[in-house]
Amino acid sequence: MAQNSAEIKALIRENKQLFWYIPEHEKENISKELLIETIFNYGDMDTVRKLLNILGRKEVARIFFALQGRKKLNYFPETYNFFYLYLRNYA
Repeated sequence: MAQNSAEIKALIRENKQLFWYIPEHEKENISKELLIETIFNYGDMDTVRKLLNILGRKEVARIFFALQGRKKLNYFPETYNFFYLYLRNYA
């Protein structure tokens, strides 16, 4: 698994309560896909803005739209719809 940047690791540390189910020693190296999913589902808008600033809208959109099948079901339906529309229009 690739190492995350210092900015991503800091974002994860700031929001460690969102990743309560991940062992402490593995939190900072989660995948970008899991990071986006968790922040979109459970984070507040400030955290979403930080995520978009760190990764960039185009990279977030690329990862989000690459979801297939079961992975799409990991998002709350309202959350998926909101970010689908947002990223389709602004990324």
